[in-house]
Amino acid sequence: MKIVVSSGAGMSAESGITTFRDAGGLWENYPVMDVASVEGFARDPALVHHFYNERRKQLLEAQPNAAHIALAELEKTHDVHIVTQNVDDLHERAGSTRVLHLHGELMKVRTMREPYSYYQLPCDQLSGEGLCTSPETTDRDGLHVRPHIVFFGEDVPNFQPACRLAQEADVFVVIGTTLSVYPAAALLQYTREDTKVFYIDPKPAAVPEWVNVIAKPATQGVAEFIEILRTL
Repeated sequence: MKIVVSSGAGMSAESGITTFRDAGGLWENYPVMDVASVEGFARDPALVHHFYNERRKQLLEAQPNAAHIALAELEKTHDVHIVTQNVDDLHERAGSTRVLHLHGELMKVRTMREPYSYYQLPCDQLSGEGLCTSPETTDRDGLHVRPHIVFFGEDVPNFQPACRLAQEADVFVVIGTTLSVYPAAALLQYTREDTKVFYIDPKPAAVPEWVNVIAKPATQGVAEFIEILRTL
């Protein structure tokens, strides 16, 4: 049985990670388009580097919650794949080994010039210090780096692999998302007619009747889903 999980901000909220888009279009009191768009990075790269430096520090203080851990444990008995909108590494730290990040990874940077080189922070191959980078940070080849984040205005390179996973899923589980951020929200439409679909969120959006809704936070909802899974 192939289980594909599509996780959003609500997955990490119970670990203390603030949601990507807060009320009023703010993220940690910054206008989202200033720190997460192509135009924002071009206008003020120093601000964008600083913003993601701070997010990395916040991430180090967070721990995987019970939902992350339960999905990692499920991998021991099932073919589990995670497709996440989140840029944190909490799925990996919980023990999940097949994680596809749609919107990039906070703990990585990449070079500005194609073909890209990717670096896991902290990295002694960069001129930056520890987890912090700046517009002046370069690798050993002298190439400048930027956060490995998919900004608004950029393509989502991992979307097609995510679509293939959705098509292959026997069970598809959406966790902690309003189903309003595209293209990730469209993954639901790529599932087969015989795929069993679950949606876990304390305030679920309207979904087709064939979706099984569990209106609970991620930690409670994943526990309930695993109980249901035993009966399938």
